[in-house]
Amino acid sequence: MSLLELKNLSFTYGVGTAFEKKAVNDVSLTIEKGEFIGIIGHTGSGKSTLVQMLNGLIQPTSGEILLDGENIWKNPKKIRNVRFRVGMVFQYPEYQLFEETVEKDIAFGPKNMGLSQDEISKRVADSAQFVGLKPELLKKSPFELSGGEKRRAAIAGVIAMDPEILILDEPTAGLDPKGRDVLLTQIATYHKIKKNTVLLVSHSMEDISKISDRILVMNKGNMYAFDTVKNIFSKGEDLERIGLQIPQITKIMIGLAKNGYDVSTDVYTVEQALLEIFKLRKGSVYKEK
Repeated sequence: MSLLELKNLSFTYGVGTAFEKKAVNDVSLTIEKGEFIGIIGHTGSGKSTLVQMLNGLIQPTSGEILLDGENIWKNPKKIRNVRFRVGMVFQYPEYQLFEETVEKDIAFGPKNMGLSQDEISKRVADSAQFVGLKPELLKKSPFELSGGEKRRAAIAGVIAMDPEILILDEPTAGLDPKGRDVLLTQIATYHKIKKNTVLLVSHSMEDISKISDRILVMNKGNMYAFDTVKNIFSKGEDLERIGLQIPQITKIMIGLAKNGYDVSTDVYTVEQALLEIFKLRKGSVYKEK
C-alpha cells in the first residue's frame, strides 16, 4: 500500500463567486514511503495549494487524499492528528517564530503532541543538530538569530514532530547561494538518516534534480508530468515551453544534439555531461545532418 495517494484531487478558490478560480485540477498520483519527491512549476501552477491540501490546511473541493489508505477528511475532528504526521514548512518559515527562546519554539510542536519532557528535550536537541543550530543558540530569542539561523530554527520545529511526511515549500527562497546549498544538504542528510518521505517544492530545477527520486511538474493547476528525474529531463524543451528554467548543462546538451552530436539530452549534472562528452572524444559519433 502506498503511503500517500491522491485521487482526482481538485481545489477551487472562491466557489460560487465572481472570483472563482480552479487552482488544482484532477490530480491523481501515489507516493511511496521513504521517497524524496520534488515539486516544481511556474508561479500560479498550483504547487502551494496542492501541498497545503496534503496536511489538511485546506480541504479539497473534490477528490480524496489517502494517508495509509484512509481519507484524511474521513473524520474532520481528527485532522489535527494528520498535521502531526504530515509536517509542513512554509515559505519564509522564520516569520512563524514567536516563542521567547529558540528552544521553546522548536519544542512547541512536540509539546502539543503530549510527549514527555524528556522526549521533548531529546527531539529539540536532535532536530537542532540536524539543521546545524549550535546548542548555545537554543537559549537565545529567535529574533536575535541571523536570517539563515531563523530559517533553520523554524524547520527544526517541524522536524521535531518527527512527521512521516515532511513538506517544504520553497525552503531556500531568499537565501544566498551558499545558504541555499547548505540548507539543501541538510535536508538531504535528514532524508538519508530518517528515511521519512520528503516533498520539496522549489522553483529551481537544479536544486530539485540533485536530491529527488521523482519530480512532479505542475502547470496551470494540472499535473503536467510525474516521473523519475532522468525521464523528466529528457523533456527539457517541453519544460521550457511551459515556462520552467532547466539546468544550464541540460540546455548545452540539447544544443549539442540539435547541432548533430550524438549525446543524451536527459543530462542534468556536470558529471553526466562530462561522460557524454568523453564518449564523443572516444570515437566518431557526429551524426550526419
